[in-house]
Amino acid sequence: MNRLVKTALLAGAAWGALSASAVAQQASTEPQASNVDDVIVTARRREETLKDVPISVSALGAERLEETGATDITALQQQTPNATVQIARGSNSTLISFIRGIGQQDPLWGFEPGVGLYIDDVYVARPQGAVLDIFDIERIEVLRGPQGSLYGRNTVGGAIKYVTSRLDADSPELTLRGAYGSYNQIDLMAQGSMPVTDKLRIGAAIASYDRDGYGENLNTGAEHYDKDVLAGRVSVEFQPYDNAFFRLAYDRVEDKSNPRHGHREVAGVGPGAGVPGSVYDTYAGLGDRNKVTTEGVSLTAQVDLNDVWSFKSITAYRTGDTDTLIDFDNTPAPTLDVPAIYGDHQFTQEFQALFSTDRIQGVAGLFYLDGTASGAFDTIAQNFGIVIGTAGYVKTTSIALFTDVNLDLTDRLHLGLGARYTMDDKTGHVFRANYLGAARSPLLGGAARNPILLRTDYTRSNTFDQFTPKASLSYDFSDRLTGYASYSKGFKSGGFDMRGDAILTPNTVNGYQPEMVDSYEIGLKGSAFDRRLSFSSAIFYNDYTDQQVTTQVPAVGGIASFVDNVGSSKFFGAEFEGSVVLTDSLTANVAIGYLDSKFEEFLRYNLTTQKYEDISSQVVLQNAPKWTGYLGLTWRGDVAGGSLAVTPSVSYRDDYSQFEFPNPVLDQDAFALVDLSAVWTDPSRTWTVGVYGKNLTDEEYRVGGYNFAGAAYNNSLIGYYGPPRTVTASLQYKF
Repeated sequence: MNRLVKTALLAGAAWGALSASAVAQQASTEPQASNVDDVIVTARRREETLKDVPISVSALGAERLEETGATDITALQQQTPNATVQIARGSNSTLISFIRGIGQQDPLWGFEPGVGLYIDDVYVARPQGAVLDIFDIERIEVLRGPQGSLYGRNTVGGAIKYVTSRLDADSPELTLRGAYGSYNQIDLMAQGSMPVTDKLRIGAAIASYDRDGYGENLNTGAEHYDKDVLAGRVSVEFQPYDNAFFRLAYDRVEDKSNPRHGHREVAGVGPGAGVPGSVYDTYAGLGDRNKVTTEGVSLTAQVDLNDVWSFKSITAYRTGDTDTLIDFDNTPAPTLDVPAIYGDHQFTQEFQALFSTDRIQGVAGLFYLDGTASGAFDTIAQNFGIVIGTAGYVKTTSIALFTDVNLDLTDRLHLGLGARYTMDDKTGHVFRANYLGAARSPLLGGAARNPILLRTDYTRSNTFDQFTPKASLSYDFSDRLTGYASYSKGFKSGGFDMRGDAILTPNTVNGYQPEMVDSYEIGLKGSAFDRRLSFSSAIFYNDYTDQQVTTQVPAVGGIASFVDNVGSSKFFGAEFEGSVVLTDSLTANVAIGYLDSKFEEFLRYNLTTQKYEDISSQVVLQNAPKWTGYLGLTWRGDVAGGSLAVTPSVSYRDDYSQFEFPNPVLDQDAFALVDLSAVWTDPSRTWTVGVYGKNLTDEEYRVGGYNFAGAAYNNSLIGYYGPPRTVTASLQYKF
């Protein structure tokens, strides 16, 4: 089945190109594929067509997201080659992202992502509350490969840009949307804007997402894998002059969904230690309370000084709080229970000077971040009769200078040069101690008592700085076809292991160093056959050094955590995205990714010998499937006086490992997801009716896991699963 799906995807790309070739002689007034020639992106901090950007960028506009039934940004995983965008284990709104095999799965405070997330050019430092629901949106851009010059901070894998809609300048607008679906899904959204004067506009959007659980906590009777999210935005846009624009925006997300405790994959010993019949069920006994709140405010100002120079300022403050529970053993007993609280806040300021002449375009700027990430969690271990309490914080001050310039050497030959210098000052505090009794520690409101063993207690500071260059050379073979070659360096800052155990791993007090990626890429993008075929393709090679990897293993008297610079790995891959008009009514969208990744060195600390050993032959890159693919066909036609779009699609992911250490119980075999959507819009575009079927073959597939095998933890191998088959109907009114 999976081999057939992979073949079908590859054949789909070839069939699309051949079909376009067959109609190459038709008139240019015929339907055109809308992609690289038309889509405007801001991947280089200025507006350009997708074809002119010499990096790999996927851009999904609001219309395509609606037609495919995308509800949140995890939908990017299906339509973007070599991307993993998933909900983190144990959470409903924490994001894990990997692009081309580079990212991070650890959402703990102080450990930073490898894929940067931006909301309207505001950097979002923490993954909690970052599974953004799709509403009030213009497009989402996925920048693949290191973005070391323009975006810099923690974009060794790439960046995801969530771009919200600008307000209508001329007349009031109101959009009301409601949806009902499987598992009693009820989604409600209201979005509106109005001009106060000819210079001032205000807008707001609010969305509520509720759904019963896919499964049940068989111990407490609570919903499991449910959804209870309330999100909103308010914005004010002021344009006092034609050359000046100001936008004040506020957003908030509140997630009260029950915690996801996961599914026990193998049986343990004792009551509730069996394997539940449904992969969405659990016997967890820690509780069902969970709350995540994130919010932020930003002020964007842009002034066009003259025909050449513009100045832009982005000022933002964001904060987040998490109170959650994860039952690692999935049994009523507190064999391995982890209650946790997180808190973070960040202030960012970015100044940009943009310039454009006949031959030179670019930007230079300054970025500043001042943030603190903190938290505490307990590891309640009944079989040891103790709780390990852990708490700490990381304070970060970061400043960066950057520039990116495009020079038109000739009418067809273009040179791109970019550079960034980043300096991070970090102070980390880590406290870890054993307390007698398998109940909450005083750190999380448990009974007051002194530690029986102090494991870690230190405060350290460190400074990390790096110069990250970028260079590209692109050539316009024609007005519709561009090739490019590029080099870029990515940098992810060092830090301190917030779980570090100074007894088991004494070197943890020294922290870990930055990781680096050198990326080489060649690509070809453009359109052909009277623009009936539009495509983007790339071949890349990444050299990844001083790679930061988090692992946790059972140890005598507790759990040993490592965040180490394990060594190096190499990646080779290729990507193709295409859109082709097959007939006047039928369009195909194809995305294919290939990734070959391998550790060259993996240094692991041996708890027994207290020495580092190279075990690269035993490990693999996590969340790095060799093949990913997407094939969607959209038919558009006039039905019942309106316009109907029907989109069947299939997405494919090859085998992949949840961790660097393969585990046949937890690792995911190749699978395919089949979706079908139908969207009807009346001639005035006032009413829209949609029906969306997701995962129609009801595939069961893991998106995360925990591995705590052994008798001390009751053989706790826990899996987390993606959504089952769902069907949703929606109705939208807009004027």
